[in-house]
Amino acid sequence: MRTCSLFLILFLSLMASAQRQKLVIVSGTPEGQLLQQVGQESDDAKKVALMEQFLTQYPKHEGVLWVYSQMVATCTKLGQFDKAMAAAEKALAQDPTDVDTAFAGLKAAEAKKDPDAVRKWAVQSSDLARKAVQAPKATDEDDDAFKQRIDSARKIDTYTEYALFASAFQAPEAAKKVELLKTLEERNPQSAYLAQGYPLYFSALLQVDSAASVVLAEKLIARGQGNELMLGTVADSYLHQNKEPQKVLDYSSKLIEMVNTKTKPDGVSDADWQKRKDYLLGWGMWMTGAIYGSQGKFAEANKVLRAALPLLEGSDENKAGALYNLGIANTQLRNYGDAIKFYEQCIAIKSPYQPYATEHLKTIRATYRVVK
Repeated sequence: MRTCSLFLILFLSLMASAQRQKLVIVSGTPEGQLLQQVGQESDDAKKVALMEQFLTQYPKHEGVLWVYSQMVATCTKLGQFDKAMAAAEKALAQDPTDVDTAFAGLKAAEAKKDPDAVRKWAVQSSDLARKAVQAPKATDEDDDAFKQRIDSARKIDTYTEYALFASAFQAPEAAKKVELLKTLEERNPQSAYLAQGYPLYFSALLQVDSAASVVLAEKLIARGQGNELMLGTVADSYLHQNKEPQKVLDYSSKLIEMVNTKTKPDGVSDADWQKRKDYLLGWGMWMTGAIYGSQGKFAEANKVLRAALPLLEGSDENKAGALYNLGIANTQLRNYGDAIKFYEQCIAIKSPYQPYATEHLKTIRATYRVVK
C-alpha cells in the first residue's frame, strides 16, 4: 500500500511539471527511487545535486526531460542562471516544441540581466509560442485544455515583447539597446512596448549609427510619433547634407512649435527644463537662420540668428555656426562692424567654422577698409 501511495505522488508531480510527458515510474527501481527523492527534496541545492546524479547515472531514462525542466526552475531560484539556461537547452534538444521550458530559459536570462541571452530566449520562446498557437487540437485534448494551451502560448508571446523592451532599458550599452529593440520591431512592429521604446531606440541608434537614426526618426515623425530630438536630428541631417532646404525649414519649424507647446515633464526641475527648452529652441532657430541666409534672405537670417544666440550657450558648434552665418548676413546688409564682431566671436570657438570665419574676416577688412 505504501508503494502505491508513493508512486501516485511521484506520477502527479511529473504530470504537473511537464504536461506532455506521461511517465510511469516504478518506485521500487533505483531510478524510480532517485526520482522520488528529487520530487520530495525541499532543499534546492540538494535537489540539484540529486538531479545531476540522476542525469549522470540514467542519461537515457525517459525521466531525463522532466529532470532538466526541474533543473531550470531550481537553478534559477539558486541564482545559477547559466546552469539553468544550459538545462533548458538540453531539454529543448529532446523536445523542441516545449514552449514552457523555453520560457523558463527566458526567465533565467532576465534574472541574470544578460541582454544577449534575453534576446536569444525571447526569440526562441516567441517562435515556439506562435507555433503552439497555430498547432491543431490534439485528438486526446479536451476543449478546456486546448483553450488553456492557446491562451498560455499567447501570453508567453506577449511577454517576450516585454522582456526585450525591459532588457533594452536595463542594458548599459547603446549597441545592445539597439539590438533588443530592433529585434522587437522585427518580430512585432505593432507592439505596444515598441511604441513606448521608440524614443530609447532612437537615442541609442543615434550613438551607434547616425544615418540609421535619421531614417528611423523620419519614419516616426511621419507617423506622428516623433519628438523634439528626432525633429532636430532630421533637420540637422538635411542642413549638413546641403540638400532639400525646405525640409530643414519644415522640421525646424515643427521643432520650435513642439518645444513652445510642450509642458514640463514630471520629475524635471524648472531649471533643467528651461535649459533643455533653450537648447532645442536655439537649435531650431539657428538652422532656420542658416537656410534663410543660403536663400539670400539676409534680413530674416539676421533676425532669427540674433534671437538664437543667447539660447545657444553651451552648444559650441551650433553657436559658432550661428555666429558665422550672422557674419555673412551682416556683411550682405552692410553692417560691417557687426559682421566683424560676429566673425571674431566665431573664430574664438573651436569648430569647423573657424577657418572660414578667418578668411571672411580678412576679406571684409581688406575690401571695405574696416579697421579693428
